[in-house]
Amino acid sequence: MATSERLVITSTINGEERTFLADSRDSLLEALRERLNLKGVKEGCNNGNCGACAVILDGRLVNSCCVMAAEIEGSTVRTVEGLATPEGLAPLQQCFLEEAALQCGICTPGFLMSSTALLAENPAPTDDEVRFWLAGNLCRCTGYDKIILAVQAAAEQMRTLKK
Repeated sequence: MATSERLVITSTINGEERTFLADSRDSLLEALRERLNLKGVKEGCNNGNCGACAVILDGRLVNSCCVMAAEIEGSTVRTVEGLATPEGLAPLQQCFLEEAALQCGICTPGFLMSSTALLAENPAPTDDEVRFWLAGNLCRCTGYDKIILAVQAAAEQMRTLKK
């Protein structure tokens, strides 16, 4: 049986430089949850089909279960824990609460990260664009209408704040 080696990885996680040990076989999902104690990143399917583990890696949305931890050396990773500030929730998080766009919470971090990536690229998406962008995220509890409403409300709020 092959053994995995331990790697020292240094990356910027949620704006803070972090150095941690990971096994060479660890996925980014495993490293975030088990090595860095960032439990907001959820394991749903562990094969890239549900989006529960979505994070933003060097400005690009990825499923962390499909990225090896070793690949993030020197990279920047943003997880759901990096959305809020000491002043409070990000507009997107607040809109998810206000629109009741969550139930059990397993998929919510992935939807928040996917929506964050969408709004960074397209601050005024149509409903169809939101639905297309979030197609990689699965929810087994709520249906998607409230999620779409929350993303649209956040987009409007964020555009107003920029004016």
